[in-house]
Amino acid sequence: MVVSDITKDAKTLCPLFCEVVEWVGPQNVVQLVTDNAANYKKAGELLHERFNNIYWSSCSAHCLNLILKDIGNMSHIQELAKRASKVTIFVYNHVFILGWLRKRDGWKEIIKPGATRFATTFITLRNIYDHKIYVQAFITSKVFFDSKISKIVKGKEVSSIILDNKFWNDGLLASKLFGPLIQLLRIMGSDEKPSLGFLYDGMYRARKAIKGMFRNAKRMYKPYTTIIKTRWDSQLKLGIHCAAYFLNPHFQYDKENFCQKPEVLQGLIELIRNKDICPKSSAAMHEVRLFRDNLESFGKPIALSIAKEMQPGK
Repeated sequence: MVVSDITKDAKTLCPLFCEVVEWVGPQNVVQLVTDNAANYKKAGELLHERFNNIYWSSCSAHCLNLILKDIGNMSHIQELAKRASKVTIFVYNHVFILGWLRKRDGWKEIIKPGATRFATTFITLRNIYDHKIYVQAFITSKVFFDSKISKIVKGKEVSSIILDNKFWNDGLLASKLFGPLIQLLRIMGSDEKPSLGFLYDGMYRARKAIKGMFRNAKRMYKPYTTIIKTRWDSQLKLGIHCAAYFLNPHFQYDKENFCQKPEVLQGLIELIRNKDICPKSSAAMHEVRLFRDNLESFGKPIALSIAKEMQPGK
């Protein structure tokens, strides 16, 4: 449906969404996903008022991209990306350098497109770090030392960057910092499996991993986790995400890493209380207890063995 020529206020959008829902069948729709604009959010709320079993949420990939953008706008990350860009451009602008590097065992291209422009930046940072040995070997080789480009200003500048330990240390930190977010972005953008049951865990693990990187030193990790939490709380976190996380056996039966925050169970209870979704709430809560505690059919060896393989709902 193309609505680009229609006024995109909530009262105009909602009837369009309702028309699609009626065509598909309200019982077949779980969630309406749009971008983060206020008019779409309001239209989603109006849709939920009409169809109480359908929940609105903003696009998770868009939210993750905004998180990457916010972190990428931090001054030290901008400086790191700028220096990495100089190295990348220098390598790819000189055929004989690129040719020398491509002959190394295990060489992979530095530039690889990511899901978004910001993801590409951080993937490039990781790829440069992975080739640290190769690029340093070239810069210190006789081949480069005897070449004309080693004498020019750009050649000297790039050599200085490549031989700077701080550049590589910062690059490694950035790679570890963005790794969980890039991985989650790939999951959210994949059509291979439903992603709803993996979003909460991805955000939880990303923040946990960042804290671990800085050995739980609040002063060090807080600038990054604050960005993630702000976007997550204001644009994405909903009870439906918590419920989907709770009901995903891949995570529920990983007792060591399962998030025990009260909001997880509260999100599930919120959905069970919705009569349009769960008309028999008492029976549902009984099933939830059996599921959580590995009782009856949930406790059988075959059920436990496939918990990390089978998708929720199958």
